[in-house]
Amino acid sequence: MTRAVTCVGLLLLLFASCEKEEAVEAVMNVPSWFPELPVPEGNLLTSERIALGRRLFYDPLLSSDSSISCASCHIQSLGFAEARQVSIGVEGRAGQRNAPSLGNVAYVPALNADGGIPTLELQAQAPIFAHEEMDFTIAGFLGRIADDATYTAQFQAAYGREPDAFGISRGLASFQRTFISGNSRFDRFEYMNEASALTEAEQRGRELFFSSATQCSACHAPPLFTTFEYANIGLYESYADSGRARITHLPQDNGKFRVPSLRNIALTGPYMHDGSMPTLNEVVAHFNAGGVGHPFQDARIRPLQLTPQQVDDLVAFLGALTDDAFITDPDLGP
Repeated sequence: MTRAVTCVGLLLLLFASCEKEEAVEAVMNVPSWFPELPVPEGNLLTSERIALGRRLFYDPLLSSDSSISCASCHIQSLGFAEARQVSIGVEGRAGQRNAPSLGNVAYVPALNADGGIPTLELQAQAPIFAHEEMDFTIAGFLGRIADDATYTAQFQAAYGREPDAFGISRGLASFQRTFISGNSRFDRFEYMNEASALTEAEQRGRELFFSSATQCSACHAPPLFTTFEYANIGLYESYADSGRARITHLPQDNGKFRVPSLRNIALTGPYMHDGSMPTLNEVVAHFNAGGVGHPFQDARIRPLQLTPQQVDDLVAFLGALTDDAFITDPDLGP
């Protein structure tokens, strides 16, 4: 039930004007019900690039005091999210937002909750420079690994060049593009015809989720369980973090944040852009109440009048989106 996705030498024939690229050796097993995996022509997936990115992702030398790595805030067992309300960087510095899950991040068209970074390659560098995260420089990291022959060999194998910012950003992006999550019990029920994959409560929750009464799937559409749009869900009457408006400078975008994927959502609490809701029951209760009525609140956020049993059923269904194979895949670990 999977489609092998690989970019090979045929791409070079189809795009004769592009620079010559080495043939892709890595084969990604993407579920057949997923969209085609987007991979930029300038950073085709190879096993060498993925291996370099994996090493960089778990390397604390990328932080100024060598105390944290990318994996410090994106933990595999938690769906590559974290259990803190907001991220904690070097010297215990608190960030402003909750770390998002990196599951299926290859499909995200613009990174960060406000969509402020257009590519995964660019986003890979952002935490390194951020004061409240790694607070370091590429030059500082390169100085630390200058005498590391194994790193030099990996950069050469991956990109044919000495260690530099080019290889760091593209290697990290390549590894993260392998974070494919599509093997939950929901998938087995929905796409593999395993009728016993969901419990009765989960099946009731599934019906509610896709119903016209709740319209949950209008924003969290399968198979990725997001539309990637930006929405103000009426979390606050006044937002300390203006969200999408920080990028567009449009008042109507105040309080809008990218709709997150719900895959592995049972693992990624606390919830909301600021980690202000500890449990999924609280999240569903918020939507059931219809938000707080912010001036730019999305019109789809309205009182749902769900019963306590229906709330529990919806939460049960969300638990069925957990992909146990993804969070234990040794190829994604350190």
